[in-house]
Amino acid sequence: MSDGLMTPIISEIKSILETARLTVAQEVNNQLLLTYWKIGEIIVRFEQNDNARAEYGTQTLKQLSKELTKEFGKGFSRSNLQNMRAFYLNYKNCQSVIGKLSWTHYCELLAISDLDKRSFYEKEATNAKWSVRELKRQINTSLYERLLLSKGEVNKKEVLRLATHGVELQTPSDMIKDPYVFEFFGLPENKPIMESDLEKALVSKIEKFLLELGRGFMFVGTQQRVTINNTHYYVDMVFYNKPLKSYVLIELKTTKLMPEAAGQLNMYLNYYENEVNEETDNQPIGIILCTDKDALTAEYALGGLSNNIFASKYTYYIPDKELLIAEVEKIIRGLDE
Repeated sequence: MSDGLMTPIISEIKSILETARLTVAQEVNNQLLLTYWKIGEIIVRFEQNDNARAEYGTQTLKQLSKELTKEFGKGFSRSNLQNMRAFYLNYKNCQSVIGKLSWTHYCELLAISDLDKRSFYEKEATNAKWSVRELKRQINTSLYERLLLSKGEVNKKEVLRLATHGVELQTPSDMIKDPYVFEFFGLPENKPIMESDLEKALVSKIEKFLLELGRGFMFVGTQQRVTINNTHYYVDMVFYNKPLKSYVLIELKTTKLMPEAAGQLNMYLNYYENEVNEETDNQPIGIILCTDKDALTAEYALGGLSNNIFASKYTYYIPDKELLIAEVEKIIRGLDE
């Protein structure tokens, strides 16, 4: 039999094997979660039934870790047993976590004490199918706080919405972050860079840039030509967002927000709506990524436009997480008072 005739056979077998491997991996993960949840339940029950021992919980876990490691090998460190205990206490219904994330995901999530924030990251990790590495990156870059502060006004309704549903891409503003974080460049904070170099750097790290942009983005291309009256213009970067069914045009600026950038992008959006959009596409969205912006300039530059245009800052380093958290908490405390 020739190689050509073998191709469809190999392809079909390969598909079956890959599906089987995924199924087995998922089942192993489900059993691991169920096992660790039950171990956590036993530890908690043991503590509750013996108050004297409960006072020495750390020593109990230390001894338990030694015995289980001696009997079953790796996986039963004291910290992992603490995670199992916390897993049971925080997820009283084990079936609610089966089939979603891995044990390592939950270990990262359990380290977040704020329940609303933890719920948000859990929803997003599940919806966007983040790897553990991607989850860590989003936590380290304070995605939750950045999204809340991007709305311009933090309120209890928004906190509850993010905690309950994660990011719901229903309107263009739902996908906007401020600032965007490009720490994956590895550049010093104040290193000057040309717009063309910034564009090349984003394309070379396109997978990481797509992760930072958010869920549902597909890369269309750079320097996409717009021709009006025989004059050629070029959009820096173009994406398509599937949930919003919209083209997303991004203009990169290595300076602060200037009013003329909004006019230029507004022209591109009008062109895309009239010349590029299909009948099923919604109005295109424009984002100006700049190094800085002030509220008044943004208000006058972007106000009154019929198109969806947003301006966001970007940074080459991970923002001070504590400052962002403190800023959000301060606003929420003000709402409570």
